[in-house]
Amino acid sequence: MKTPSSPHFAPVDLQRYFNAGRLELDEGFGSRPGDTGWIDSLRGPQTYRGIPFLFGANAGADVLALRPGGLPAVIALPPTLASYVLFVQVVADRPPVSPQGFGEIGPATLPVEGNSLGDRVSTYVLRYVDSTEVDVPVLRRFAVQQNHISWSASPFAALPLRGPIVHASTGENCALGRRAGASFFHGETRTESGRMDRQGENLWLYALQNAYPEKELTALSLRAEQELSLVFAVTTTRLTQHPLRLQPRRKLKMRLPPGVHLNKLGELDVDHRGEQIGMDLGTVISARAVLDYARSDWLGDKHDVQPVRSEDEVIVEYSAHPDARLYLRSDDGRLHLADLRSLEAAGNAGDTSLEAVPIAPATRPVKIRIVEKGNGVRVAARLHVHGADGEYLPPKGHHRKVNAGRFEDFAGEFTNGLNQYAYVDGSCEADLPIGPVFVEISRGFEVRPLRRIVQVTATTEELTFELDRVLRWREQGWVSSDTHVHFLSPHTALLEGKAEGVNVVNLLAAQWGELFTNVADFDGRTTLGAKHFGGDGEFLVRVGTENRMQVLGHISLLGYEGEIINPLSCGGPNEAAIGDPLEASMADWAERCRQQGGLVVMPHAPNPQAERAADIVLGLVDAIEMMSFNPRTAQISAFGLADWYRYLNIGYHLPLVAGSDKMDAAALLGGSRTYVQLGGRDFTYRNWMDAVRSGDTFITVGPLVEVTVEGRRPGSAIALPPSGGTITIDWRIESVSVAPTRVEVIRNGVAIDEVRCSELSCNGQLALRITESCWISIRVRGSVAGREADIAAHTSAVYVKVGDKPVFATADAVSILAQIEGSIAYMDTLAPRTDEARHSRLRAALELAHHRLHHKLHELGAIHHHAPVHSVHTEREH
Repeated sequence: MKTPSSPHFAPVDLQRYFNAGRLELDEGFGSRPGDTGWIDSLRGPQTYRGIPFLFGANAGADVLALRPGGLPAVIALPPTLASYVLFVQVVADRPPVSPQGFGEIGPATLPVEGNSLGDRVSTYVLRYVDSTEVDVPVLRRFAVQQNHISWSASPFAALPLRGPIVHASTGENCALGRRAGASFFHGETRTESGRMDRQGENLWLYALQNAYPEKELTALSLRAEQELSLVFAVTTTRLTQHPLRLQPRRKLKMRLPPGVHLNKLGELDVDHRGEQIGMDLGTVISARAVLDYARSDWLGDKHDVQPVRSEDEVIVEYSAHPDARLYLRSDDGRLHLADLRSLEAAGNAGDTSLEAVPIAPATRPVKIRIVEKGNGVRVAARLHVHGADGEYLPPKGHHRKVNAGRFEDFAGEFTNGLNQYAYVDGSCEADLPIGPVFVEISRGFEVRPLRRIVQVTATTEELTFELDRVLRWREQGWVSSDTHVHFLSPHTALLEGKAEGVNVVNLLAAQWGELFTNVADFDGRTTLGAKHFGGDGEFLVRVGTENRMQVLGHISLLGYEGEIINPLSCGGPNEAAIGDPLEASMADWAERCRQQGGLVVMPHAPNPQAERAADIVLGLVDAIEMMSFNPRTAQISAFGLADWYRYLNIGYHLPLVAGSDKMDAAALLGGSRTYVQLGGRDFTYRNWMDAVRSGDTFITVGPLVEVTVEGRRPGSAIALPPSGGTITIDWRIESVSVAPTRVEVIRNGVAIDEVRCSELSCNGQLALRITESCWISIRVRGSVAGREADIAAHTSAVYVKVGDKPVFATADAVSILAQIEGSIAYMDTLAPRTDEARHSRLRAALELAHHRLHHKLHELGAIHHHAPVHSVHTEREH
């Protein structure tokens, strides 16, 4: 989009003074690899950085060359009052000089750096109407610089002619239905400086200050000194402040005029390809919808307070010259213009149809401390701060807009709906506005979340917030954990674990086609945070692997030692790369994990429903995982639980675990988590794995739940005589913010008793007559989003055996058998094979599982219910 020209500048027509053709000069001005011909495109009237210029025409001489030893170029001016004279210019490239005894600097194909400085390139003389003159030296790398520079050789008193560019991120471009405007990294930085980010060529814009702005200028005399330089364009201005020096970031709240609408992201587009809003002498950084938070909700006890996003008001963040103009383009291309001074001072722009009020600038540096109530110990937490108009105010070192796309950012941040957060280690600094500031801090499921409105004054230096740990389950032997996290660095995972109250974070290396993540973080021995690795032993991070196949399934291998278990993926895309053969099975991986001392988890139940069935039948699985990506809609999957019930219903004793499967800043580490009872063990990662195997676990998105059956905990077995008996079930629930609505006693997958809850904490007891073998657990309804029927927590099972009767549901067994047959069918038909011997070995494990379950059906007289979907004993194609 074409930027409107500022009215504060008067271009000088140099056409009759041009003495060279820019394409004919080869004395240090030749093109180099990466050049795009941009300089040659500068023809006629052009606007850069909002400043108008007149460049040379297409034919003949089109640039003013100042050559050492040549005559000065005298440019006549009509009597002109000017505070600054601006030059678009460049000096010849100078090859780098290698220090004596050293090799060449940089690649031979691009021998440039531009670090030389201080040489007098030329002298510019200002002539006044009274015949007085002022000489101004033009020095290399001060007022002028060469065409091609290395990234570190910016001039000190000149800017590149191209101004900064604001990008949408890669994910935002996808959401807007357009291709990325820059490479992945540059898209996520959201900005480019104009120096050499996009093109190798540079021209430099220098504003020469007039020492006598009250006297009229009549001429400019430009004389070369030591080097050849080129002048492309000149313009003058009467602005009192330096025309190239912009103010720090400021904000306006603006009402959108008719015909201007927000895009799908709730923003006005500031990307140069679809720009809806901009400035002539400055840059609009962002224009995002105003967020309105209900004060009563903020100060109330809602678990999740989301703002209402405005459809017709935006917060415009910008960096600009005081005399800049803001412009908006309507959907029909009509331009709305307003002087920034008017908007900032009066809150409107008169007859421009733009209405705006300034927002107090966030310029007060304030130290924020987060401590534990009662002892004052600094603790990590998740922090959100916004101003009176809903504008997010991140701590220093964090994004003003969190990059929420997958694999886009790993900076210790989080997005929850329209709310943004930073993870901080108990202390940070933020630039805050004077006035009310809205603060939210949380630290997991046992600490009461805090929401406050605080007043920041001109003398505020520090804000301290106390977090109240109201639940003490850790002291009762429980540790929390997330079995499934991706992409974070181990240290960032440790910070987020501390801030979310997650004692054990399992960071999983994985393969995604041709992408490998966290592989270099795996060493098979280090538990970050453990005492013997310099930590406090209370929060741990261990790198394991999630090994994956698109059809047969995924398997999480936690805590194993020694060499990484490869291949991380196989069998072709999407998990493996195209052409990768099926060289392992999940049973294969599970056995190797067990041999290396690890814990085998079947992740994100219920899918994929394939080989997991065989591995559970073979006894190779230690736990089944439930997961939930989105923290605002988080609940424990009813389908995943149904899958788990199916295995319990045919006698396989599997604990429940939970993980977030976090892969981006929009997923909450520990949003769904496992609580494991250590049972008297010291807290170490190794003991945590043993405790998971023991089975005394529950999973939750908020409420904490405990159950005993006849005093026995989940993972235990109770023996009753053949006649059965009456058992007593005791349970209790505590929560800091996610309210439990119903507590259900589950027997063999069916709710047999239900209790309504009206408080955050409740408990109960049930006497139950048992005549058949069964399993017992507790299911808790409730929701972070206030939906009563969501499943918020679930315990693992206590097993009750009546005489020698097994727990066995034929229909569930037949369903599981069909999954095994389906896995074998895939191996027989579509799986890309390495060699027949390996294929036969991998297939044999599935055959063994099928045989075991099929034999169990025979033993119980239920085989007549099963019609095979694929021949197991003879390989054939469908």
